[in-house]
Amino acid sequence: MNKTFIIILIVLALALIAYNVTLIDFSNPLQGDSTIALIGIVASLCAIVLLLIFMTSKKIDKKLKGED
Repeated sequence: MNKTFIIILIVLALALIAYNVTLIDFSNPLQGDSTIALIGIVASLCAIVLLLIFMTSKKIDKKLKGED
């Protein structure tokens, strides 16, 4: 995967987090649509972490192969 494509996916995940934050009812965050929004936020954060791990593993692989 291309580095720019991974960055685009991270930006999209951040946009999903921003959208889901607007859906949360902070007076009752664990009821109704707020629960779905919280699940969406957690899923987006997991996607970001996985993409960052993937980027790091690609950098390590490149160094091990000697391609600077």
